[in-house]
Amino acid sequence: MHNLTSILVPIHREGHRFVLIFVAVTVVLFLIWNPLGWAGVVLTLWCLYFFRDPDRVTPTREGLVISPADGVVNMITEASPPEELGLGEMKRTRVSIFMNVFNCHVNRAPVAGKVKRVAYRPGLFLNASLDKASDDNERSSMVIERADGQQIVVVQIAGLVAKRIVCDAKEDDVLAAGERFGIIRFGSRLDVYLPEGAIPLVALGQTAIAGETVLADSIAVEPHHI
Repeated sequence: MHNLTSILVPIHREGHRFVLIFVAVTVVLFLIWNPLGWAGVVLTLWCLYFFRDPDRVTPTREGLVISPADGVVNMITEASPPEELGLGEMKRTRVSIFMNVFNCHVNRAPVAGKVKRVAYRPGLFLNASLDKASDDNERSSMVIERADGQQIVVVQIAGLVAKRIVCDAKEDDVLAAGERFGIIRFGSRLDVYLPEGAIPLVALGQTAIAGETVLADSIAVEPHHI
């Protein structure tokens, strides 16, 4: 039963239109040639899988920064937040999570807090695993301010085949940690700029789960080893 419920999960509303298109095309393909129809069935199942939107159990301890995306941690570096947010050029620790076309692409708030700023910037569609994608690709950036005044920046970055970034959060919205705030179609990256003093708790190559994996801790007392 557990295996069944892990597969039969709801899909994000952004996927409804695509699933209907895939189903319609599959019907036409069956009318043309039976083997083509079965290929359409496989692609329709993939579409359902891509837009899956499973429930997650989010750690809620104060100070934790939770992964906003499913994927692989492919960069941990120091960088300035996107200039359109107006936060200045002071560098912060940036954790990047790369999502391939088989990852769940629903994005979740890394912390609880108030949305202070949302900014969209058009750009290129380079491979999202590249470092320069943070600067050159299409992106939607958001600043979330926690109750303690610390600000966390989360950036949705389009990838090589991602053609739409959806950010449902608006300025002055109050988000819970792990709350859904958007989705990217198809293949992309999320950057999280940590507040000063936050200690990264993930490693390069580690698989992250949106709404569950702890990326960092801003009130940890353990020594920070890189």
